[in-house]
Amino acid sequence: MAPELVPASVKPAAKPVALSRAYVTFLAGTGDYVKGVVGLAKGLRRARSAYPLVVAVLPDVPAEHRLILEEQGCVVREIEPVYPPENQTQFAMAYYVINYSKLRIWEFVEYSKMIYLDGDIQVFDNIDHLFDLEDGYFYAVMDCFCEKTWSHTPQYAIGYCQQCPDRVRWPDEMGPPPALYFNAGMFVYEPSLATYHDLLSAVKVTPPTSFAEQDFLNMYFRNVYKPIPLAYNLILAMLWRHPENVELEKVKVVHYCAAGSKPWRYTGKEENMQREDIKMLVKKWWDIYEDESLDYKKKAAVAAAAQGEAEPVNMEPFFAALSEAGEVQYVTAPSAA
Repeated sequence: MAPELVPASVKPAAKPVALSRAYVTFLAGTGDYVKGVVGLAKGLRRARSAYPLVVAVLPDVPAEHRLILEEQGCVVREIEPVYPPENQTQFAMAYYVINYSKLRIWEFVEYSKMIYLDGDIQVFDNIDHLFDLEDGYFYAVMDCFCEKTWSHTPQYAIGYCQQCPDRVRWPDEMGPPPALYFNAGMFVYEPSLATYHDLLSAVKVTPPTSFAEQDFLNMYFRNVYKPIPLAYNLILAMLWRHPENVELEKVKVVHYCAAGSKPWRYTGKEENMQREDIKMLVKKWWDIYEDESLDYKKKAAVAAAAQGEAEPVNMEPFFAALSEAGEVQYVTAPSAA
């Protein structure tokens, strides 16, 4: 049984003076995921984000990939791998074990607040206003328990999902329902050396589970987690598992995490990949990736910044509708104004 984890972020502690805010992503290996990060950098640029994209890279990321990222205006920062304790856990995906290295991003204390985004995410609208969420909490979008990768859990066996808690209720005889569970592909957090060291200490004594660092982060931050609307991390399976919760035209962030959905590997042959909404979202990713006008150019970036911020968007009606759709009260993001 995992030990009781108390996030250091909820304990009073002096914080070093931070310089700024930034987005951050993670990259490992020599494969084609670098295309995803390039697409993300260009998407943030198209959305006129005011903040840089930091890429935490493991030592095995080749120099040519780092150069590509730097040429796209990314801040490339090397980190060392983090490994969980040795055990016989069958991870939901074989490569999940390397994702524990994401814990290193809590060390980036030159930034006061960061928004983490997986490399298979695209940002289609400005989300800079999330940096203004109240400090002291961990913000992320709730996950779904309906996919087969959850077949090892009681939630899947019962048919219970936090996205639609009234469809199949949690049985009273099983005690209180599980704590809210977030997808760790996107989250808003505050770097902290105290939290960083506590995370690394805790992971050494916490037995790994199927969803690796995502399960670990859910355990660690469960007492300070606040859900935000799925517009900020649309997991593609939501389109066929919970279409009643999706207003696609209002989605700001899309997470291409379903099998076969990575745009740079897309063939359309996997299950659900021939859906028109999936094909549309893949095309939208490619439109950004192939748009040469979005390539980083220092002078162009300075000129764009001088033009001011994008028009504010009133998202309150959307948040209200999402909250009314279920029992969960979402944290509404600050106005973009």
